[in-house]
Amino acid sequence: MTPSFSFALEHRDGEARAATFSTPHGSVLTPCFMPVGTQATVKTLTPAQLAETGAQMILANTYHLSLQPGATLVAEAGGLHQFMQWPQPILTDSGGFQVFSLAALRTIDDDGVTFREPKSGSLVRFTPEYAVAVQNALGADVIMAFDECPPYPAEREVVERAVVRTLQWAKRCQAAHARTDQALFGIVQGGIHADLRAECATALIALDLPGYAIGGVSVGEPQTLIERVVRVTAPLLPQDKPRYLMGVGTFREMAQAVAAGVDLFDCVLPTRLARHGAALVRDGDQYRRINLKNAAFRRDFTPLDPGCACYTCTRFVRAYLAHLVRTEEILGLTLLSIHNVHTLVAFARRMRTAILRGQFHAEFASYLHPELIQNER
Repeated sequence: MTPSFSFALEHRDGEARAATFSTPHGSVLTPCFMPVGTQATVKTLTPAQLAETGAQMILANTYHLSLQPGATLVAEAGGLHQFMQWPQPILTDSGGFQVFSLAALRTIDDDGVTFREPKSGSLVRFTPEYAVAVQNALGADVIMAFDECPPYPAEREVVERAVVRTLQWAKRCQAAHARTDQALFGIVQGGIHADLRAECATALIALDLPGYAIGGVSVGEPQTLIERVVRVTAPLLPQDKPRYLMGVGTFREMAQAVAAGVDLFDCVLPTRLARHGAALVRDGDQYRRINLKNAAFRRDFTPLDPGCACYTCTRFVRAYLAHLVRTEEILGLTLLSIHNVHTLVAFARRMRTAILRGQFHAEFASYLHPELIQNER
């Protein structure tokens, strides 16, 4: 851990952990869900609205920000925190997942990746050194090593090569990293292969990085395989450093990962659902999605989620939200985003509270499906 950071475990319930991750821009209480602000904004939300949801830390995207407005401009503005007026911790990804998603447009070699930018058609070159330089300029609290994210399904040989490159690139990222006020996290790859995950984790741990992420999940594989990879990988990572599961944010996925010892999550789910007129509402011990476009909500004068304390639910009824969605008013996207982000942030906070009480496995049993774990032993 660099001098600007600390990670203090407060309580454990099995492998589930409650901790405090301290950064130069404040402390993060874990488990923590991080909303995604791809282009230096969580879509439709002001920083004040975002803070009111309870969000502690957000994620921004190195690939997108390197193209527009450019890392140099952000640095001239005083860094990402000042540029977007978010005073709390920020994490930037390395661009590895975006490179993965451009599979038809990119060429990978041992030095880096060349790809054609979809909008402009121009050629772009990403290397580990470039990814770190961009993130150093952006100035987020946590930055990610550049990695190769293999697809699913993929031949074992393809995954093996991705692990080798990921490890080589992590070393180059560490050598290029120039700021002590940013924590560089390594990313464990290895696909669905437990031995490759262990190999990658062991080599990354030897670099003594401030934190570690589980990458290469939620890239098309079944949910049961995602959960298996997380259960295998998380316990391999250091107990005294934060663990981050990349790109995962459903209720079941988060609970399963917390049970395995994961601390941080990010996902575009809450704002993406809002843009499609959908909301996450509690239904007993579970949550379900409702679509405000449905006719049933036109004359529903109850709160969106009666048990929710967010700005949206304490002021507006479903009929009004349904009206906003049907008429494509921007306010509808904002109000649904506020609620959805608040709901996932609050779910992570509930898990933390349960861990501190020693009741996590009891209170979240419906998400954990212990029979699946037992069958795999």
